Amino acid sequence: MSWKPFRTLTPRSALPALAVLLVLGAGAAAHANRPVPFGDQVSAPGKAEASPVGAQSADAVTPEFRIGPGLEAYDPSTGSLLWSYRRDGATALHVSMLGESGSPEQSAIVVWDDGMVTSLRVADHEVRWHRSVPGLSDWLHGSDEPGIAQRTDAQRKELELERAASAVQTVLNPEPWVQVLTPGLTMGFRDRDGDLRFNSRPQAGCLYDPTRAVSTDDAVLLPRACTAASGSGHQLPGSVTGFKLVDHGFVVNAGPAVELTRLDGHRVRLDDGPLLGSRVLDADTGVTEVPCGSASAPFAAEPAAGGCPSPGASPQPAK
Repeated sequence: MSWKPFRTLTPRSALPALAVLLVLGAGAAAHANRPVPFGDQVSAPGKAEASPVGAQSADAVTPEFRIGPGLEAYDPSTGSLLWSYRRDGATALHVSMLGESGSPEQSAIVVWDDGMVTSLRVADHEVRWHRSVPGLSDWLHGSDEPGIAQRTDAQRKELELERAASAVQTVLNPEPWVQVLTPGLTMGFRDRDGDLRFNSRPQAGCLYDPTRAVSTDDAVLLPRACTAASGSGHQLPGSVTGFKLVDHGFVVNAGPAVELTRLDGHRVRLDDGPLLGSRVLDADTGVTEVPCGSASAPFAAEPAAGGCPSPGASPQPAK
C-alpha cells in the first residue's frame, strides 16, 4: 500500500488562504460596527453613551412614560429614570400601551414624526418591530393642506400631537394587534412580530377620519366620509367600517359626521344627528342592537344588552 506525504504550503500557495482570512476578518469587523437599524438607541442611568436596544434589562416595575424627543420611562414610586429610548433623526409624538399592565409582554406603541411606528416591549425595552406607513408623515404634519403655511410653529406642533394620538388604535383579541390609521390608508399589524394582517383604502372620493375612530376588545371602528358623487349624481353616503384581525370585518351606513362612543368591550354607540338618531352597534358582529320597546325587538338579531323586561313585569324601584 502506498501513501502520499502531506503537502507543504509554500509562500506562494499560502497567499490565497491568507487573503480569504483577511476578507473574512474585515467582514466580521464591519458587521460588528454596522450602524444600528433605524437609529435605535437606548440608555440607562449612569451610562454616558447610548447603546443598542436590548443591551440592558429593566427593573421589575411598571414605568410611567414621558414623550419627546424620545420615550422616557420613570419609576412611578421614586420618579427616577429607568431608561430612555430614541431614534436618531426622529421625534416621538405619542405612545399607546398595548397589553395588561405589568405583563412581560406589554408593549409601548410609539408614533414618530417621520411616519414610523414602533412596538417596544416594556419589560426589557427591546424593539419588537418598526413599520413605516405610507402617507402617515404627511398627514401628521398637514403637508399641502390649505392654510398650513399660515399656522404658527406652536399650532403645527399641536396638530402633530393631536393626529399622532389618533393614528394608532390597539386591540387585545384574539391576540394583541395594532391598527395604524391615515385618511387614505389603514393597516393592521400583529404585535408579536409586526406581521401585516390587512390594509385598506377608502373608496375613491372618500376619506377615513382617524380622529373619530374607536376600538373595542376585538375590533377598530373607523368612520368614512365622502365628497364624490355616485353614478346617479347623488353624494356617496358615509359609513363606519369595522376592522378585525382574523375574521371578516363589516361596513354599516352612517352619516358623514357620525360620532362614535365606546360603551364597553363589545358595544359602540353611533350618534348620527337629529334625523338618524342614535343606535348601539355590536362591534363583534356589526349588528345594530334593537332597543327595548321596539316592535321588532322579539325578532332582533342583536337583542338589547341585559335583555328586555318581560311584558307586564313590575318596574324596579330607582336606586
